[in-house]
Amino acid sequence: MLDIREADGGVTLRVRVQPRASRDELLGERAGALVVRLTAAPAEGEANAALVRLLARRLGRPPSSFRLLRGAASRDKVLRLEGATAAAVRAGLATPTEPPR
Repeated sequence: MLDIREADGGVTLRVRVQPRASRDELLGERAGALVVRLTAAPAEGEANAALVRLLARRLGRPPSSFRLLRGAASRDKVLRLEGATAAAVRAGLATPTEPPR
């Protein structure tokens, strides 16, 4: 089960990123973290920005509501999403993957 925690009007989410993939996609859960493949390279914050865009689109939230708390230069990250509930995040991540664009 995903490690999603509610606190102070938002939630935190652990994420494991696999950069330089063939497409952007959510793979599921591993050890409590959401596993995400991204086409972006892990240089100059490209993968971090791509991660936020993907999750914002998937959860129907503005990218500005996300904040990277830990892991800017790591595959393992902790994101905070302001103004969301754990139930809403779980529901948004449980829906079928978007078709490729």
